[in-house]
Amino acid sequence: MADRGEQQCKSVDVGMTRVFELFGKRWTGLIVATLMPGEVHFAELRRAIPGISERMLSDRLTELAGAGLVLREVDAGPPLRVAYRLTAAGEALEPALKELGRWAEEHLADGGGCPGRPQ
Repeated sequence: MADRGEQQCKSVDVGMTRVFELFGKRWTGLIVATLMPGEVHFAELRRAIPGISERMLSDRLTELAGAGLVLREVDAGPPLRVAYRLTAAGEALEPALKELGRWAEEHLADGGGCPGRPQ
C-alpha cells in the first residue's frame, strides 16, 4: 500500500491541470499560434483556422481574454473591425508552442506541414 506522500507525488501537478483546462480545448492552441506574429482581425483569424465556426472562435477568444492571454481591440471604423493580439502572458507561450511543434514533427506520424515551408 502506498503511503500518502508517495500518492501525492503521483498526482497531477496543479499548474499542468490549469494549462490543460484551457489548452486542452479544441482550437485554443491554434488560435494562440495564429496570434503569435501580431494583431489579427477576427475575419482573418477565422480564415486562418479552417473548420472553426464563428461562434467557436468567439467563445475561445473570450476564454483566452478572460485568462489574460488575449486583448480585444475594437476599431469603430467605418467599417467596424475587431482585432485581437496576445498580451505579454500570451506572448510568453511562444517558446513552449514552438517546442511542441518541433516535438510533433519529430514524433507524430505524418507531421504534415505546409508545402514549401521549411520544416
